[in-house]
Amino acid sequence: MNYKMSVAQVKTAIQEKLSHIYGVSCENASNDEFYKASALVVRDLMMRGRNEFVQAAEKSETKQVYYLCMEFLLGRSLKNNLFNLGLEENFRKALSEFGVKLDNLYEQEPDAGLGNGGLGRLAACFLDGLATQGYPAMGYSLRYEYGIFRQKLVEGWQTELPDFWLPGGEVWMQKVDENAIEVHFDGHIEEQWHDQYHSVRHKDYTSILAIPYDLYVSGMDGKGISVLRIWRSVASDFDMKLFNSGNYMRAIEQNAMAETITKVLYPEDNHYEGKSLRLAQQYFLVSASVQDIVRRHLYTHSSLDDLPKLAAIHLNDTHPVLAIPELMRIMLDECGYDWDAAWDIVTRTIAYTNHTVMSEALECWSVDLFKTRLPRIYQIVEEINRRFWVEMRQKGVDEGKIWRMAPLCDGYVRMANLAVLAGHSTNGVSALHSEILKDSVFHDFYTEMPWKFKNVTNGIAHRRWLNQSNPELAALITELTGDGYIHDAAQLEKLMAYKDDASVLQKLAEIKLHNKQRLAEHVKRTQGQIIDPNSIFDVQVKRLHEYKRQHMNALHILSVYQWLLENPNADYTPHTYFFGAKAAPGYYFAKEILQFIVCLANTINNDPRVNQKLRVIFVENYCVSWAELLTPAAEISEQISLAGTEASGTSNMKFMINGAITLGTLDGANVEIHEAVGDDNIILFGMTTPEVNSLRASGYRPRNQYENNPIIRKAIDALGRGFDGKTFSNLHQALLNVDQYMALADFASYSQAQQTAERLYKDQAKWNSMSLVNTAKAGIFAADRSIRDYANTIWLANPVDSKKTKA
Repeated sequence: MNYKMSVAQVKTAIQEKLSHIYGVSCENASNDEFYKASALVVRDLMMRGRNEFVQAAEKSETKQVYYLCMEFLLGRSLKNNLFNLGLEENFRKALSEFGVKLDNLYEQEPDAGLGNGGLGRLAACFLDGLATQGYPAMGYSLRYEYGIFRQKLVEGWQTELPDFWLPGGEVWMQKVDENAIEVHFDGHIEEQWHDQYHSVRHKDYTSILAIPYDLYVSGMDGKGISVLRIWRSVASDFDMKLFNSGNYMRAIEQNAMAETITKVLYPEDNHYEGKSLRLAQQYFLVSASVQDIVRRHLYTHSSLDDLPKLAAIHLNDTHPVLAIPELMRIMLDECGYDWDAAWDIVTRTIAYTNHTVMSEALECWSVDLFKTRLPRIYQIVEEINRRFWVEMRQKGVDEGKIWRMAPLCDGYVRMANLAVLAGHSTNGVSALHSEILKDSVFHDFYTEMPWKFKNVTNGIAHRRWLNQSNPELAALITELTGDGYIHDAAQLEKLMAYKDDASVLQKLAEIKLHNKQRLAEHVKRTQGQIIDPNSIFDVQVKRLHEYKRQHMNALHILSVYQWLLENPNADYTPHTYFFGAKAAPGYYFAKEILQFIVCLANTINNDPRVNQKLRVIFVENYCVSWAELLTPAAEISEQISLAGTEASGTSNMKFMINGAITLGTLDGANVEIHEAVGDDNIILFGMTTPEVNSLRASGYRPRNQYENNPIIRKAIDALGRGFDGKTFSNLHQALLNVDQYMALADFASYSQAQQTAERLYKDQAKWNSMSLVNTAKAGIFAADRSIRDYANTIWLANPVDSKKTKA
């Protein structure tokens, strides 16, 4: 497909959209209408490109990749697609002839409310990588009406507000009514046997209609186009009988309950109703998606026998694991397969990525809830469990071990166990994480099924996070090395030739300063805070969780604040610390950490004794668009999770490619960043994973740190007294008596690392050389490489041959 459009063609296409869709002339159109018209022009191009791409793939029987994930954090689409399709400059010129600035149109687009954090951003990067690498792929998720939530800080406390993103975001969606699918909940199952033929009828179920909307994601140069199909839930019909009988509210309530499924991403689940809704969301996603995959396959093939050859279904984390029993249900109940044949096909088609070692993320559902909402799916899980027990006993496996591995145990359905058992591949997302899965989280499975376990380190869409977010740096790299790195990030290595070139390092410093100035202007405009672009920009942005240890960062800032008050004339390089994070609505401890950071920031920023040297900025409602400003401006990348807790991380990769220096523990992909850049270009601190395990086994007592380190004691005491009119007793007591993620144990080492960073920063030539090395070595963390690894080791590999080879 040729995506080239001349300036005249762009002008004509936009004029037609404005006239035919919005009924306005170019002279009278608003920026919002110009944005939507431009989006529709680009969307039409991508639709045609996708059709050509898929037709070619089907003719050659290329394997299709179906990527199921609860979230896809796309950010904004207009800039990304114009860049990838090579149309940005001509659109800029065409719009300027209308008196419109393209950059103003970018600001009209809201961030798509389809994701929350790293999981969703990774999925979005993978759609870009799949398209660029030429793999025909579809992502599947839900069309959340309000997204995660809009964060509003009220006296430092996080308040959740609806995120009204659809009015500006819906323009990218193509509604496909003819592909709507029914999903069934509740009811009961009637079974019958007829001469060894088993028939199943689901009776008295609640039917919810899944309406598909397609979003298109372009690869670089339009080589491929990925589709993200998102499902909206609506009632399958309106109960006129109920309404006409006078039961108006009940009739309307049924419709409202159906639509609740796709209202909000991750509804709070600390009550029964929330758990029921989350389970409904997950089954709604997988049932609609798997039915759609089967329909697509049967459109061109007579049976599902060759499904493993032509389709790879990938489960991104445990949320879509119900795809396993759902595909079994379709094959058993609708396609007439016997169990063994269906199981063989399912287990050669589905693969699973684990994203966490956190126990709360290894989902479990109570049998009572599961059986009530999904009666047929529960029967299938029960049979999977029974057959698993039979197989393991026949192998002579210890019964205690079988209990630990079983999908059903102690009244719960364990989703991660089901995923590992039924998938042909289980992968971690960094080298360290994958080893932890084998050594602890799934050790029993690894000893019985070692061939299933693989590693694919995460990757980022480097064209978005470098070329689009940091155009000055991208231009310098192109000037020095050519533009080959845009398609092949490994070519960033060519920059190593300039690591001691004073003129290049000076240009790097100037670009970083420009990015810092741009961020400072945005912070002033949006949050009213004035920050010094000549200070060190130290950034920690990620989901707020105790294991990510934002509270350790804040406690250190508190100690620096106390030190500056005592030493007002000390030699200290000014710092600006940035935090960006959302806490889950029901995670009150995380919310208290967040409030501590905000109140500490208010105290420091309003203290004239220190606020010319030290500033703390909490970015309200952190999102992809904020990240695109923060990442190029960052000089220190805070990656400080307790060793052995972070699966991979991707913000570390985005900061690295933009030349920030990682200050972190040997956790997740930090280990691989360290291997790439060497000891001299990263600042490491803290315990290693074995040291953490050893300290925990010996009985960690955080109060010892408090009693023996006067800096910690002084900061903890101040925390106990509170800031800005707020007290933090829960956080204070937790750090003293529990400190689950050992912030106090690593505190002294962390403080030393901060001092090392400040010392290195004073030697700007050294610092800029370190920055260049980080950018040069970041190529291995491109999503393109991740996608090739998935394709070669998981999606295109033969799981049967793999088992025979490695067993």
